[in-house]
Amino acid sequence: MIEFENVTKSFGETDALHEANILIEDGDFVFLVGPSGAGKSTFIKLILREINADSGRILVDGQDITRFSNRQIPKLRRDIGMVFQDFRLLPHKTVFENVALAMEVIHATQRTIKRQVPQILSVMGIEDKADEFPDHLSAGEQQRVAIARAIINNPKMLIADEPTGNLDPDTAWEIMQLIDIINRRGTTVVMVTHAKDIVNRMGKRVVAIDHGHIVRDSVGGEYGYDD
Repeated sequence: MIEFENVTKSFGETDALHEANILIEDGDFVFLVGPSGAGKSTFIKLILREINADSGRILVDGQDITRFSNRQIPKLRRDIGMVFQDFRLLPHKTVFENVALAMEVIHATQRTIKRQVPQILSVMGIEDKADEFPDHLSAGEQQRVAIARAIINNPKMLIADEPTGNLDPDTAWEIMQLIDIINRRGTTVVMVTHAKDIVNRMGKRVVAIDHGHIVRDSVGGEYGYDD
């Protein structure tokens, strides 16, 4: 699904990622951990082709995305769902409209949108919030909307960037259970987090980055940092 082959990305004289090698298979659930500034955000931006590697190859679904033209990048991103710490919902659109927008971008029919959006809201446990605006929702409900939007088009991969960072511990665990369900249904999950308790409790694969180097890759691993 995702393979980095000797990938280096520098900013000035600093290597944000240095000769990184990693293979993430279809259906994997990977926690990406490490101190602030370690290279985690660079790793994610490279997968999304928000930036390009200085050297090495990055294969996503068998394609070398380092060679992609600008015209090919939107198609790459359509197969990737994104969830952020700050939700990034549109405040003047309802829950239904926020999720529907992701389908409108790929030119889904209104008939399909009206059928599929209520279904995904039901899976997220917020079917009764369809006509609400984001500022009327709790933080946990907003993140459920964001996840619904991210997976409504059945992406092959879900990238979650600190998705529990603004949530209380109980709500954070509820969100993690939803993400785990999504993974069990076949979606590859890559999650950046500083939530030590969640990483340790989930027992998934843990990839640690420090000063641009992948320093640990363990299945059923633990967080391993004090920050």
